[in-house]
Amino acid sequence: MDKIFSDLFVLELANNHWGRVDRGLAIINAFAQVVRFNNVRAAIKLQFRDVDHFISPSFKGREDLRYVKKTEATKLERHEYALLIQAIREQGCIPMATAFDERSVDLCEELDLPIIKVASSDLNDWFLLDRIAKARRPVIVSTGGSSEKDIDDLVTFFANRNIPLSLNHCVSLYPSEDDELELNQIDYLKSRYPQLVVGLSTHEYRDWQASMLISYAKGARTWERHIDIEADGIAVSPYCSLPHQVDAWFKAYHKAREMCGGSGQSKRIPHRREIEYLDQLVRGVYIKRDLPAGYEFHHKSVDRDFYLAIPLQKGQLSCREVMNGQISSRPLEAGKALMIDDLDSPYAHTPALREHIYKRGL
Repeated sequence: MDKIFSDLFVLELANNHWGRVDRGLAIINAFAQVVRFNNVRAAIKLQFRDVDHFISPSFKGREDLRYVKKTEATKLERHEYALLIQAIREQGCIPMATAFDERSVDLCEELDLPIIKVASSDLNDWFLLDRIAKARRPVIVSTGGSSEKDIDDLVTFFANRNIPLSLNHCVSLYPSEDDELELNQIDYLKSRYPQLVVGLSTHEYRDWQASMLISYAKGARTWERHIDIEADGIAVSPYCSLPHQVDAWFKAYHKAREMCGGSGQSKRIPHRREIEYLDQLVRGVYIKRDLPAGYEFHHKSVDRDFYLAIPLQKGQLSCREVMNGQISSRPLEAGKALMIDDLDSPYAHTPALREHIYKRGL
């Protein structure tokens, strides 16, 4: 399941094609170049509505209802959607769609879309969810405006049908101010649904870096933004991102991965440079007074026999090694470093340990 959703960017073209295939193709081309340049895995997502049946007949043509007006103005035919989906595939991106009604799910199947998106508004539309489940395809759901029970019921519904599911934290405010992002909800979703990939569907418009760095560090592994281009004299909505802004977004993702490093589930392996640097700060064992060969060291006499100081020299024993019960193999001179070969000890007789001690220090 992780392979389907992890490190997936969903670029929401929505209806910014404004019912025109040529404009849609221009948007696809512009953002596919940014995707390739940044070497990320990205889907370009359309919105599918069966416009003839989606709007109640008595409300069709209503210019005063924004949602009705835009839905009618952006209508595309099946063959036009097919052209856009083909272009997305040819540009090396994953074709996706948000299906807003049952007939749109039919279209998702006809065009063989590998992932179906459920909008926040439809999170508890059980007629639609049941039809989507029958398509047997991975599903991403945005959780804007939902209750805990809404999400619990949704997760159970898809789990019972063994359908891969990913949840996006989403604040359905278009656009969203920075203080409305509620990024701590990523922690909540990951804690409550640890079996799922959690993502961020975001509509903020002031920054294309901070929310990426924070969300990645919190464990989000799929992201969604609305996209558009400046063309045809059409105003770009404030919640939409332009190609250069998505470029900054992708670069922030790579920076987040670089800074967060490997898995948070196991102890990291320190870099060699880090070990070498810290070895310079480790105190070495120095001999405080002349000691004869055959002298046996004990904890109670350590302060009388030795002192600890930097620098640690190659082959010298350090504060990290235990010397209790070990015996000197030669006379030891005050003021000198205590070397591994000065003792009859496991450190001297274990090749790997001996090699390590001779490699560290000055």
